[in-house]
Amino acid sequence: MTRADRIGLILAGLALVASAIVTERVFERIPHLEDEIAYVWQARLAAQGRLTLPTPPHPNSYLVPFVVDYDGQRFGKYPPGWPAALSLGVRLGVRWLVNPLLAALGVWLTYRLGQKVFDEKVGLLAAALTLTSPFFLMNSASLLSHPLGLASSGIFVLGWLDAAEEGASWRRWAASVAAALALGLLILTRPLTAVGVCFPFVWHGLYRFGRGSHQLRGRLAVFCAIVVALASLYPLWQYAVSGNATLNPYTLWWPYDRIGFGPGVGVTKTGHHLAQAVANTGISLWAGVNDLFGWGPLSALFLPLGAWAARRTPRALLLASVFGSLVLAYMAYWIGAWLFGPRYYYEGLFSLTILSAAGIVWLSRKLLPRWRVALGGGVALLLAVNLLYYTPLRLQGLFGLYTIRRASQAPFLSAEAQALTPALVIVHSERWMFYGGLLDLQDPQMTTPFVFAWSNDPAQDAALAADFPDRAVYHYYPDEPYHFYTAPRQADAEDAGGHPTPSQQP
Repeated sequence: MTRADRIGLILAGLALVASAIVTERVFERIPHLEDEIAYVWQARLAAQGRLTLPTPPHPNSYLVPFVVDYDGQRFGKYPPGWPAALSLGVRLGVRWLVNPLLAALGVWLTYRLGQKVFDEKVGLLAAALTLTSPFFLMNSASLLSHPLGLASSGIFVLGWLDAAEEGASWRRWAASVAAALALGLLILTRPLTAVGVCFPFVWHGLYRFGRGSHQLRGRLAVFCAIVVALASLYPLWQYAVSGNATLNPYTLWWPYDRIGFGPGVGVTKTGHHLAQAVANTGISLWAGVNDLFGWGPLSALFLPLGAWAARRTPRALLLASVFGSLVLAYMAYWIGAWLFGPRYYYEGLFSLTILSAAGIVWLSRKLLPRWRVALGGGVALLLAVNLLYYTPLRLQGLFGLYTIRRASQAPFLSAEAQALTPALVIVHSERWMFYGGLLDLQDPQMTTPFVFAWSNDPAQDAALAADFPDRAVYHYYPDEPYHFYTAPRQADAEDAGGHPTPSQQP
């Protein structure tokens, strides 16, 4: 192991620590987005070796965001790759640590890609830029699928760069198998992302297959066979959960949630169209420029220089194309992303960090010594501004996202509240967020001490007691934490034509 490798491992370790700190202090180790809540639900179910559950009675009252009920079964709409990986953390009791570990792997892979395509200096600088990126930290500390996608795409690209070269060594075969497995996992995790990541390599593979030796053709054929075999698990999963191999579970939650253009795609009357795709992409890229390194518009400062440095290196151009290919692929999706930065492009982050690092290194080699010092000082100043100003403010804005905080769960964890269990708690909140923030205390089978229902209407709320005859029923209101009512509050009861009874208060 070289000195540069050891530094790369240190940077990966720092990524693990930084992501874990953000997970703990900003996101409080709990899901906030609807996507995260659904992933956690699916992971808990996968930890028990299951994909579906029977639909509960009154399913609208027991809503779980992005978990659908279809043909008598309840299941998550998301592909199985990330829930399966997250379920390992669920089983070991370290759910919060899975993405920080994947983030560390992502930083290491960024170093290795930069080293392989350019040199050690570029690799280390790219890893350092990744580590300090607010875009990287936000997504790496979440419970979203993107860190697994970044690791999968990094392994795929790194393996491909060896697999697509001539030679019959076992290392090239191992690289080919690793690349195929990584791409297959990406398909099972984020299929549209997989299309975007692999698209440039499809053309590269066709070119190499046409001009390569029999050994290379054989290796590429094996690569394709492994990818096709893994990709075939996707329709099998759709069949397993819905009974229909071609049914996209996304459309069971929102019928318009499909990829493509035209009527019926997206929320507008005319459907998704090119002008909307361009507008969404523009907004996402603007958010990305600010969040990439926390330098504002200057985050893109060194990308043109990196592209110039890569112009004569086919492998560098192939590596750089991943981000652009993702941008084009997601133009076919009807909505953009900017809350956590342009997270649909996260799996191509190494393209930007490596190109930026290559631009800085290329420029430093063209400058006189005293100007190199000035360049180094300027980059250090930009990093300091990000770490001391932009990133703390950006992360602070995500604390308590959607009003979901661990403190909201505290009333149900007290000894007094546990004494009321087993209990069904009907949560009275106008929006899903407060109710959704409590679902982390409930397992998919609804066997935990507290089971939560979201109040829909008084008549239906009254019928919920029959769903769990062995549980006491309480009504809970966000504006009165630690108060558990045995019937709706005065105003709610009057609206329903009933009569209130005294509350119980742990």
